[in-house]
Amino acid sequence: MRVLDSHLHLWNPSRLDYDWLEGPLANRFTADELAQAPAGTETAAVFVQAECVQAQFLDEVRWVSETAADTGVIGIVAGARLDRGEATIQHLDALAETALVVGVRHLLQGEPLATATTPAFLAGAEALAARGLRFDACVRAPQLPDVSALAAAVPDLAIVLDHLGKPAVGTPSRPQAPDAAWMRGIRELAAHPNVSVKLSGLPAESGGDWDGAQVNPFLDAAAEAFGPDRLLWGSDWPVSAVAAGDAGYRPERRELWARTVEDWAAHRDLDADDLFWGNAARFYGLT
Repeated sequence: MRVLDSHLHLWNPSRLDYDWLEGPLANRFTADELAQAPAGTETAAVFVQAECVQAQFLDEVRWVSETAADTGVIGIVAGARLDRGEATIQHLDALAETALVVGVRHLLQGEPLATATTPAFLAGAEALAARGLRFDACVRAPQLPDVSALAAAVPDLAIVLDHLGKPAVGTPSRPQAPDAAWMRGIRELAAHPNVSVKLSGLPAESGGDWDGAQVNPFLDAAAEAFGPDRLLWGSDWPVSAVAAGDAGYRPERRELWARTVEDWAAHRDLDADDLFWGNAARFYGLT
C-alpha cells in the first residue's frame, strides 16, 4: 500500500531548540530513526512543524528541506505566528522562498479560547489564503468552535483539523465513547467545505496503546461528518509512537496505526488509496 503520511514530525535537538521535549521524545528523530518505522511499501510524507523555538522556524524549514531526500518529505507545514501583523507578512514571504512549503501551523492547542478569531489572527489567515497556503489547526476539543469560526471568516483558506481535535478516547481497557460536545463540534466544522480532517493523533491521546474497538467510533464520526474525500491519514510520528509508563518509543506503532485505520476503512468500503494518499495529495497541492 502506498502511503502519503500527512502528519510527520522530525527533530534534532543538536540542531534546533525545543522547549517541550521530555522523556523518550527528548531524543533525535530524523532519517535514521524514521527508516526503522515504515508505514507502507511506498511512503512519502508531509512534515508538520515540531514547535522548535519561534526564532528558529525558518531554520527548521531549511533543515527539513536539506534532509527531504532521505526522509521522503515532499511537503512542509512550517511554523508561523499568524497574529503578529507585519512580522507575520514578512515571515510568510520568507517561507514562500522554499518550494516545499505547502502550509503553516500556528499551534493553537495551548492558546486561550478564541485566539483564532482575533482581528490580528484573521488578518494573518487572510494573508495565508492569499498566498495559496494551507492551515493546520491543532486544537483541543473545546476549541473546535473557534476553528469553525475561522473557516467561516476566511472561506478561501484551506484548513485541516489535526488529530480529530484531540478528543478524550480513554484506553483499550477503559474506552470512552465520543462525547456530545466533540461530536457537535466535528459536525459544525465539517459543514464548512474548506475544512478537512486528519485521522491522526488518537494513539497519543490513548497513551500510546489502543485498539480498533476503542478508536473506531471516533473514526466513524469523522467519516460521517466529513465524507470520504476530506479524510487524511497521518501517523503523528514519533509522538504517537511513545507510550506512557513504559520503556518509551516503539517504532512499530507507526505501521500499527496505519493497519488500524486500513482495517477500519476496509470494513466501511472506503477507498484506501484516497485515504492514505490521494486526499492528502490534493489537500496540500502535491498532485
